[in-house]
Amino acid sequence: MIYILHENAGMSQITLKGDLHKYIIKVRRHIEGDELSFRNKEDIKTLHRYKITNVDGRSLDVELISSKIEEVKAAKELHIAWCVIDSKSIEKVLPSLCEIGVSKISFIYCDRSQKNFKPDFKRFDRIIEASMGQSGRTSIMEFDTYKNIATFISEFPDTKVFDFTDNILSGDNDFKRVLIGCEGGFSKDEKELLKSQEVFRLKTPMVLRSESAVMAVASKILL
Repeated sequence: MIYILHENAGMSQITLKGDLHKYIIKVRRHIEGDELSFRNKEDIKTLHRYKITNVDGRSLDVELISSKIEEVKAAKELHIAWCVIDSKSIEKVLPSLCEIGVSKISFIYCDRSQKNFKPDFKRFDRIIEASMGQSGRTSIMEFDTYKNIATFISEFPDTKVFDFTDNILSGDNDFKRVLIGCEGGFSKDEKELLKSQEVFRLKTPMVLRSESAVMAVASKILL
């Protein structure tokens, strides 16, 4: 744990109860006198250091020691346009995408997306916040949705496309936006729509699942 997100971070004193108290004392094994780092979503660039001043069975008190601007973010930005898949599969890779430094994910209902899958942004936010505390990241990942690929491409014509092609992504490619399909890939109509976009693939003979492709592409571009 690098830091804790808390709505009262920045105040001179904070009393922590419930699950957070249990996590700090029983899981992390902190004791009185230990120091902890906190951030507030309203001013996430500022790192607040606190000292544990009192611990009892149900709560603990911390006192502010210092506050300073300290940002931790990826050197590049990457906006992923991801055709909707099962939310459970998305949730498995979200923490890793956060750690890698993905800045935004737009979920798109493609022709082969199962329309009953509805991204739960509140749940995604909780997953991302936990990952941020573990990795130290200070930029909050954004989420939104689009009804189809055409709508997204019209807004972001610079989008690159991950698909079957002879063009292999090299290590020096630097672009900000990429479209990745769902299971089964893009439909015939979608391929026709995307024929004017730059298309690339990774140097592997294996067929990747959608979530594996997202992780691999993001890692190749950002790390």
